[in-house]
Amino acid sequence: MGPLDRLEQESQPGSANQLLGFPADARLLIINADDFGMCHAANMAIFQALTEGIVCSTTLMVPCPWSPQAIAMRFLAEHPEIPFGVHLTVIADWPDYRWGPISPRAMVPSLLTPAGSFRNFDQMGELFAHADPAELEREFRAQIELVLAAGLQPTHLDWHSLRVTGHDEVVDLMVKLARDYGLALRVMGRQRINALQSQGLPTNDYDFLDSYLLDPASKMAAFARLLRELPAGLSEWAVHPGLDNAELQAIDPGGSHFRQADFDFLTAPQARDLIAAEGIILLDYRTLQAVWSKK
Repeated sequence: MGPLDRLEQESQPGSANQLLGFPADARLLIINADDFGMCHAANMAIFQALTEGIVCSTTLMVPCPWSPQAIAMRFLAEHPEIPFGVHLTVIADWPDYRWGPISPRAMVPSLLTPAGSFRNFDQMGELFAHADPAELEREFRAQIELVLAAGLQPTHLDWHSLRVTGHDEVVDLMVKLARDYGLALRVMGRQRINALQSQGLPTNDYDFLDSYLLDPASKMAAFARLLRELPAGLSEWAVHPGLDNAELQAIDPGGSHFRQADFDFLTAPQARDLIAAEGIILLDYRTLQAVWSKK
């Protein structure tokens, strides 16, 4: 069974439309570009997908090399019309391209390798085995606070590369932070979606699509199929546009073409034409945050 089939089987009618004031049969879609700030190749692709393509919003990965050092946060300051969230992370994906905490390292030792950086993707189990919940909250808050201190106004929270299924304490923390800061939240898992919507908090009605699950060789066709078959309710795509250039190839030798395939579809004129033909309504998280901030 492929990822598209799993998404179809997991889809159930939700209540985001009602909570947001849309007709029950409206097909709503958030297309969010994850990993803003990761590197120059990702930033440039996300810039273009936001300004010329069909991407609705992005999420800033605050600890990354190309985030606070001017370019990503400066772009957001210069373009307040672009909605963005905070892409909370305690993972540095690749062994040869590292980043670490916003908090002082001495205050979050359980989140770090002996070298002082976050663990890489293959060390996820080790992270969850050793992470101190208080330190995790401290670091997540530090990432949010750095954005606020820069005078920026995020709309929502999501997470980077955290396999949070089965880790209820992490999800509980993110719900707490979303409430504390008046931000909306990307959610996964039917039980969580139902629980939050029953409290009047709009979320995606279905587990979000991670574009990394799609074969890059057939992404154009897969994305088009997903648009044609998009169900009523609120869906979200977590996409990862990037430019398959020398920089990204050096950072992610086996994955740069995944990001280029996302970029190619997200900036293709036929993508926008298909959305219009299907009557799909593109949203961003400002619509959801307007409700979350009042709860």
